[in-house]
Amino acid sequence: MKQENYRLIEALRHELHEHPELSNHETWTKARLIDFLREHTELEIHDEGKWFWAAYRVGADKPNIAFRADFDALPIEEECDVPYRSRISGVSHKCGHDGHSAALCGFALELSELKPDKNVFLLFQHAEETGDGAWEARSLITDQKIDEIYAYHNQPGFPVGTILLRSGPSKCASKGMIIEMVGTPTHASLPEKGKNPAFALSKVVCAIPELIAPERWKGLVMCTVIQLDVGQHAFGTAASDGRLLLTIRGEYEEEMEALQSELEKRSRELAEKDGLTCSFAFEDVFPATVNEVGCVDKVRQAAKALGYAIEEEHWGLARGSEDFGHYQKLTRGVIFSIGNGENTPTFHTAQYDFTDSIMENAVEIFKKVLTL
Repeated sequence: MKQENYRLIEALRHELHEHPELSNHETWTKARLIDFLREHTELEIHDEGKWFWAAYRVGADKPNIAFRADFDALPIEEECDVPYRSRISGVSHKCGHDGHSAALCGFALELSELKPDKNVFLLFQHAEETGDGAWEARSLITDQKIDEIYAYHNQPGFPVGTILLRSGPSKCASKGMIIEMVGTPTHASLPEKGKNPAFALSKVVCAIPELIAPERWKGLVMCTVIQLDVGQHAFGTAASDGRLLLTIRGEYEEEMEALQSELEKRSRELAEKDGLTCSFAFEDVFPATVNEVGCVDKVRQAAKALGYAIEEEHWGLARGSEDFGHYQKLTRGVIFSIGNGENTPTFHTAQYDFTDSIMENAVEIFKKVLTL
């Protein structure tokens, strides 16, 4: 890409890094990205509230191709000693979404000279970390009749600029599951007079290894205990209510849902046996990410044409989740990864930082895909 354009997005990335905002609160970030595009491009810009999109159109009879970037940050204190360190206490860009959005802006800068014979839509999305963003922004796919959608994520632990590709299931579906049981309180000296959920909830925890045994499932299925909270800090009163927080995940959504049903069934049975009420709630729901073979092939062709290193053999299913799967339920698409550095700290840690140079790799891949 043009070096003047790279310098612009490098400065933009650092500016975004200085002003991180949590999911669903990205007001400054969204405004800054819109201002950047208005200042440096002639793209249509459509503000959708929490998210926005920009468009380059050539005709209603042309293919519609979209590219997506996320822009939310995390509730993690900045520990990197960099000139552009976060100015917001307890909040920082520790997943690289600042780099994802700056790179998409770099792609926007080069669109006018590229003059593609396709309608190009740039989707800037909020709240990826909580799974809300893509669910709310998926209307772009149907409203604009998007034929294909592309995105990238940075990946620590791999050489800088290496393109990491996987067809089919790429990232697990997951959701936060809350199991709540309520009984009746009693004096600690008379436990038989009350109904204590500690035993039933503990039995649910103990059942997890059996429920996720690999031989029961076609793909990867996991259940992680996040929190078990029963009773109050009061030694005179027996526990009468409690909550078990789990993260369940699966390579295939239907298997994750089957695990959920198993957990609900087991919980209801145990609660009923002990005379407890039992209820369920869910948060941070993510679909499975399933990359379409044809879109993966286009990224592979683009990387080969650019002379970029490609890793497929050792790039397997990611346990982590990504809300990009909401778009893939509506159209063909792929989210690939770009190596952030072999010895760089992993994301969601206080020491992590995005490697600026891979923005150019992303821009060039996006440009080349447009020609295929």
